[in-house]
Amino acid sequence: MTDGEPAIRIEGLTRRFGDLVAVDCLTMAVAPGELFGLVGPDGAGKTTTLRMLAGVLKPTAGDAIIHGVSVARDPEAVKPDLAYMSQRFGLYGDLTVLENLRFYADLYQVPAAERAAWLERLFRFSNLEPFKDRLAGQLSGGMKQKLGLSCALIHRPKILLLDEPTFGVDPISRRDLWLIVHDMVAQGVTTVVSTAYMDEAERFDRVALFDRGRMLTVDAPEALQQRLEGRVIMVRVARVREARDRVAGLPGVRRAAVFGDRLHVTVESGERDGPAIEAALRAAGLEVLEIRGVAPSMEDVFIDHLAGAGAA
Repeated sequence: MTDGEPAIRIEGLTRRFGDLVAVDCLTMAVAPGELFGLVGPDGAGKTTTLRMLAGVLKPTAGDAIIHGVSVARDPEAVKPDLAYMSQRFGLYGDLTVLENLRFYADLYQVPAAERAAWLERLFRFSNLEPFKDRLAGQLSGGMKQKLGLSCALIHRPKILLLDEPTFGVDPISRRDLWLIVHDMVAQGVTTVVSTAYMDEAERFDRVALFDRGRMLTVDAPEALQQRLEGRVIMVRVARVREARDRVAGLPGVRRAAVFGDRLHVTVESGERDGPAIEAALRAAGLEVLEIRGVAPSMEDVFIDHLAGAGAA
């Protein structure tokens, strides 16, 4: 691979399952050492994309070039320097934590002279050493994910593909998982992570927003937030869904979305449209508990691009 060449270059990557287009002509690139996010809801095409990059699912069309090797033409050749952690990583429940790690070290033919130091490091940043003699089947969900990630890292891959690693994980384990990922990126490991959690999108160097097999946009999270047209007003109000319907048709309102017990209203002018929104809600008998301008979140950005694509 020459200097300046992407670690992963994707060109028209497509996967169909019968009439269903799971990934539709995806084209993008991931730089060496980049922490890259595939962000979108379930069914958006994230898992299918990672499976194709990992060489375990053949593309219907297009290709991905990983460190100069074609995934479509030679999927086996990309695997030695790559680690893929699926949503259900293949741990062995009747083996202990340490036995699982040793098994994967044998599988990847990790030299014996390197194992002790690397296992010690994996134990240290995964916080699994106190549980090394516990059966993997008896671990909590978060600990299983950390063990799965440690097994994926046992051969020190250059490319790391993680499919929703924090799904259903408790907050402490979620934090630990991200610490491990950031540590790998700091060591120069190119890392691609899929997630449905919009609050995780801001962790990435760049994100690709996915929906129904299509990539809506790709850029740094900060750049996507700064490019969002208009201003976002947060409204905390009783009967939030009724409030959304009331403000959606007001002049100057581009869109209104429910965020838990609050509304995020994208408007043309915060100074002009904020008071008009509050007045309209109060006139409808809805109690406004709080209203103020906020910085756009990645969920605001995603909703904006969905609307622009005609999907909202």
